[in-house]
Amino acid sequence: MSNTMNPPRIVLVTGAGSGIGRAVATTLAQAGDTVYAGMRDIDGRNRQRAVQLAALAAEEGLVLHVLELDVLSETSCRSALDQLLLEQGRIDVVVNNAGMLMSGVTEAFTPGQVAQVIDTNALSWLRVNRAALPAMRRQGGGTLVYIGSTTSRIHEPFLGPYVASKAAGDALAEVMGLEVRPFGIDSIIVAPGAFTQGTEHFNHAQGPADGAVLRQYGALPRRAAGLPARLDAIDAACGGALDVAAVGIAVREVLALAHGRRPARITVDAQQKGVEELDVLHQAKQAAFLTRMGLEDLLPASMRR
Repeated sequence: MSNTMNPPRIVLVTGAGSGIGRAVATTLAQAGDTVYAGMRDIDGRNRQRAVQLAALAAEEGLVLHVLELDVLSETSCRSALDQLLLEQGRIDVVVNNAGMLMSGVTEAFTPGQVAQVIDTNALSWLRVNRAALPAMRRQGGGTLVYIGSTTSRIHEPFLGPYVASKAAGDALAEVMGLEVRPFGIDSIIVAPGAFTQGTEHFNHAQGPADGAVLRQYGALPRRAAGLPARLDAIDAACGGALDVAAVGIAVREVLALAHGRRPARITVDAQQKGVEELDVLHQAKQAAFLTRMGLEDLLPASMRR
C-alpha cells in the first residue's frame, strides 16, 4: 500500500541484508517510503544481498537504496548518515535491527564472546543513534525504532549472552527514549518472538568457546540443539508460525499512527508468551515513578496519566 497522503519518509534500516531487517526495509519501501538498507561489506561478503535488493527495487519501482553501514564502527555509522543526509537532507526514521545470536550453556561462553554480542545487539544502537540524533534534533522530530526481543522480558535457558544483550539494548532504548522526547522524537521498541524460519539467527548462532566448561555439563548442552524444534511445536499449537514479514507489517502500521501517539512497545510473537501483560505492568510502574520525580513530561503520551 503506497503512502500517497504524505511525503515519503526517509528511513534507515540497519542489518537489512536478510531476515527481519530485509522484511522491514522492503515493507516500508513498498508503502512509499524512501528506504536506505544498511549492511556492511556490500562489495564483499554481502554483495549478493545488495544486488538482490537493488534488483527488487528496480523490479517493483521502489526507492530502496543499499547503504554501506557497519554498526560495529562509529566511523562507519557517521559516514553512512552523512551520505544519507547529503542525498536527502533529513532522516525521519531509524530502525535499529542489526543483531546476532549466541546459543549454549552460559558459563561456557568466554567474556570476550559475551562482550561481542552486547556490542552487536546493544552498543550498535548507541552508535547509530549518535550518528542520527543530531540531525533529528535540528529537524525538531524523528522516530527511533528498535527490533528487540521477547526474551528481554521472559528469559530462556541456553540464550544467556543473547538475553543479556537484548535486555541491555532494551534498557538503553527506553532511557534514550525518555531523553529525546522533548525534541519531538518518538521511540518504539518492537519485540518479536522467536523466528526459526526466514532469518539466519539459528543457522548462524555462535556457540560457547570454552569446551572444558561445556563438558562439565554432561548431556545438558545437547538440549540447546532442540530449541528450534520446540519453538516450531509451540508455534503450531498457537495457530502456526509467523513469517518475518509480520514484523515489517507491524513496523509499517505503528509508523502510520500519529506522531507522539504511538505506543512505546509492540509485540509480534507467534509463541504467545504473554509479554504484553508484563509490559502493561512495567509501563504503569515506570509512569508512576517518573510522575513522582516530576519527569512525567518525558513519558510517551500513551503512558501519561
